[in-house]
Amino acid sequence: MTNSHHGHTRRTSPGVDPDLLAIQALTFIASNPEHAERFLALSGLGPGDLRGAAADPAFLLGVMDYLVADEPLLLLFAADAGLAPEAVVAAHDRLSRR
Repeated sequence: MTNSHHGHTRRTSPGVDPDLLAIQALTFIASNPEHAERFLALSGLGPGDLRGAAADPAFLLGVMDYLVADEPLLLLFAADAGLAPEAVVAAHDRLSRR
């Protein structure tokens, strides 16, 4: 039977590096003034603090927490990154288990 073959057309990308994806998410958020303003207000950081904070695994998890908590933003980011939203959530889950 040929029905047992699974062809995936959406990139669920279990091999996506969660740290790199979090940095990509931070860049995406920072590139939109409205999202950046809200993120900075919630994080307590200034725009000049982001580069240094991006080296902190806990901060990267915070970026992903912020992203997955805001479904419209999650969907925008996933589309921009060419990923299924589930792949972004899976990367978040991998970061949170560290």
